[in-house]
Amino acid sequence: MIRVIINGYSGKMGMVLTKCVNEDEDLQLVCGVSKDEISVPFKTYTKMSDIKDKADIIIDFSHHSAIEDVLNYATTTKTPLVIATTGFNEEELNKIQESSKIIPIFHSSNMSLGVNVLVKLVKEAVKMLNGFDIEIIEKHHNLKLDSPSGTAVMIANGVKEVLPNTEFIYGRHGRSDKRTNNEVGIHAVRGGTIVGEHTTIFAGHDEIVELKHTAQSKDIFAKGSIAAAKYLINKEPGYYNMDNMLD
Repeated sequence: MIRVIINGYSGKMGMVLTKCVNEDEDLQLVCGVSKDEISVPFKTYTKMSDIKDKADIIIDFSHHSAIEDVLNYATTTKTPLVIATTGFNEEELNKIQESSKIIPIFHSSNMSLGVNVLVKLVKEAVKMLNGFDIEIIEKHHNLKLDSPSGTAVMIANGVKEVLPNTEFIYGRHGRSDKRTNNEVGIHAVRGGTIVGEHTTIFAGHDEIVELKHTAQSKDIFAKGSIAAAKYLINKEPGYYNMDNMLD
């Protein structure tokens, strides 16, 4: 039985993850952490440093601003950590990398297995569709905070791995010059209850190729994070992501 701490249990994804953890016979929910307390049938804390319980792994679906508290607890207690939170800045990402020298950390901007396969397909398409213009469009619900989405950035970084000279253009408001050959446009749509949709467009001469992933429920992200937790549980300290698990 794998004992789990959920950081961010009171958020929408946290509640979905709680349901999926409770339904998994290999997992036991030890406690939840959130600055916004809600009534739940398990032990809760408002910050990681207050936790008195022992766990085998932490799954973080909170907010990027909480990462220092999460990393301090995880490294102090030597507890493996799955990070499913998005919106990190460069300093926060560096802290995650440094902490992975002490404990195993699994980090992905999108825990969907399908999205991560999409990123692999995009990288292959970039290699084969030489000279095609590339645009990324992401759509999410009207309550999403970060823009562009972590997944859109992950796709864009996949393109940059293949084409290092790529320049990211976030929308084109106020621009009056022509599109350059090395730019990738990244565009965000917010509306309604869209769970998540990511489309990568390859536009060539008289032909268009699109690679698209649509999330139909939040369960896919929760189940992906659980798969990551099971993958990480016996790993040595290091930085792991979906590429490691899928390979």
